[in-house]
Amino acid sequence: MNISEKVAYITGMAEGMKIDDSTNEGKITLAVLDVLKEISLELEEIDETLDDMAEVVSELEEQVEELEEELYGSIDSSYDCEFENNLYEITCRNCDNSISVDMSVLDSGSVKCPNCGGKIEFDIDFLSDESSESNDDE
Repeated sequence: MNISEKVAYITGMAEGMKIDDSTNEGKITLAVLDVLKEISLELEEIDETLDDMAEVVSELEEQVEELEEELYGSIDSSYDCEFENNLYEITCRNCDNSISVDMSVLDSGSVKCPNCGGKIEFDIDFLSDESSESNDDE
């Protein structure tokens, strides 16, 4: 049973009980039922809108896939590509700007900060210690 059906069921029960709308309790009960009806109608509208949007998104996805295939050609799924490009975050001591660098930059021993232009120097001996520890764990 969906929400609209449940609200209709409760409304039917209230009518069957002959709730008196001249009492305070009856007025509140009937007012709550009216609000529930409005909420259920709005939820139905939202569900319909979401269904329409999901359909549009699905169509757009298909169009994007077609464009990608047209632009880049079909991608060979048998090609297994693994990138072992580990990035390391370093922080400039002059301006506290953080940048990500790969191992080739770390091997050079220093890099120019793109923010302040200062030289960032680092020692990568700790990486060889970490890698030997992880190899020991295996």
